Formats: sequence, C-alpha cells, structure tokens
Amino acid sequence: MRIVFAGTPEPALPSLRRLLDSSRHDVVAVLTRPDAASGRRGKPAPSPVAALALAEGIPVLRPERPNSEEFVAELAGYAPDCCAVVAYGALLRDGLLAVPRLGWINLHFSVLPAWRGAAPVQAAIAAGDTVTGATTFQIEPSLDSGPVFGVVTETIRPTDTAGDLLGRLATSGAGLLESTLDGIADGSLTAVPQPTEGVTVAPKITVEEARVRWDLPAHVVDRRIRAVTPNPGAWTTIGELRVKLGPVTPTERDALSPGDIRADREGVHVGTASSPVTLGWIQPPGKKPMAAADWARGARLDDTARAS
Repeated sequence: MRIVFAGTPEPALPSLRRLLDSSRHDVVAVLTRPDAASGRRGKPAPSPVAALALAEGIPVLRPERPNSEEFVAELAGYAPDCCAVVAYGALLRDGLLAVPRLGWINLHFSVLPAWRGAAPVQAAIAAGDTVTGATTFQIEPSLDSGPVFGVVTETIRPTDTAGDLLGRLATSGAGLLESTLDGIADGSLTAVPQPTEGVTVAPKITVEEARVRWDLPAHVVDRRIRAVTPNPGAWTTIGELRVKLGPVTPTERDALSPGDIRADREGVHVGTASSPVTLGWIQPPGKKPMAAADWARGARLDDTARAS
C-alpha cells in the first residue's frame, strides 16, 4: 500500500522504521509537526520523525494548519491508500480524514477504551494500573473512539517511569501497526467497535500538574512522579528554590510531616501523608541532575527544610 506516515516524537520512530523496511508498503511521505525550538539556544530543529524521513530521502510535510484546504489538496496529491498515525500531535478533521481510500489508522498506547487522549501511558502509571498495552484503530472525528483492529498488552513494572514503559510500547506497537496494515491491505482484518463501558480519559499533563503533592500517600507520590518522568518532569520547591525530581522510593521509616525533609546516611527523605519517601536525584535550576545525597551535602539542610 501507499502509506503516508504521520508522527512527531521519538516513540513514533520504531513504527516508521518498520514501515520503511517493509516490503509490502511504500511510505510515500511523512506528515509531522513544524520544526520547534530545541536546545539552549532555542534554534528550530526537525522533529525526530522528520529527521529520520529526511535521512531516508522521504518527502516531509510540516503544515502549520494540517486541516486547511490547501494542505488537504497537497496530501491528496500523494494518493495514499492509507495514513498511519503514531503520536502526530494534531486533531484531524473530516476533509483530511477523507483523503486516503482506506482511512487513517492510529497506534494508541493504551488498551482502548481505557485512557483515550494525549497521555495514556502517564495516566496508566499514575492510576496504579498493572497492565496496559497498545491499540490500532480507525480514526474518526471523536477522540480515540474508532473501531479497533488489534491490541498488544504490556505489564507495568513497579519501578517503570513513563519513559521506560513508552519505550517498550513503542517497540511492540510498531509490530502491531505493521501487522494491522498488512491485514488491511490483504482484506483479512476487520475492525470491531470499542466497548461502550470502561471509557477513561487521559488529557495532556501540564507542568503545574507535575508538581509533587506531598500531602498524598507515599505510594501515590511514587506513582505520580514516575508518571511524569521524563516529561514534563516532577518538581517541587525547597525554600525559594524550584527543583526537578527523579523517581523516589517509599520507605518504612518513622513518619515525617508532609513535605518535611530529613537527610541522613541512608539518603534524603521527604514526608508524605503516610510514610516518607527517599529521593533519587535532584536537578537544581541550571544544573545537571545529581544524587539527592550529594545535593543535600552542598545545600547544608537544617531541621526546618521543607518541600512544597
């Protein structure tokens, strides 16, 4: 089939690589988000998907307004049989959806109808789910509600960050997407409607929502920090200093009041609504991440130190 691949961030790369290497499909163009500021100097840089496509000599489409009549006509000029989507990052309207004769097939990183939306992996970890997965489905105008072609599942490990889990799902999901497109091409695969029960929503997590709530129990603090690692990144304030935090470890130590900080030979501990957690790494503004114990020695913490 003639395929236009739509994707933007690094987790979309395994799927694009699988389709580029496929003998059954021809990736005729890549649709991605416009170049964005990157690095300390903020210079525009191509998305990871654009960079791979350019290296492979594939035409790259980076419209500011993908649903405009002008871009719909441009996409139609590539005559795609099907468009494959992995984390493209923009809503697709009716005019665009009508271009490929076999529609748009999305790889979504949850077992639908659970966790529809922009942050399914983060939501699954934060909720304490033990199993998640990836789903291929036919895109329709409403959010992640289209009929399903296939599913793979993945166990969520006790120490998984969103980055860890998304990395595994990106790999297993790439195989699912390729097999889905194979089945669509030869007519052996038919989509089935999603269940009407069990729908949950996972909107994009804002930076403010990534602030650590020390008034929650330790196991919830642990999950919520892992859910936003590496992006957008957990953070807290210590005094007037805003710092980023890596994953923490719940402990059985004597309780501390929520937010109270104590450093000893075993590490740096912060109180929660239940037992304390031990910090892993801290990143002060303008510096690289460092072990919490190293940071605490330099910070010269006293008994009044608090995180909030």
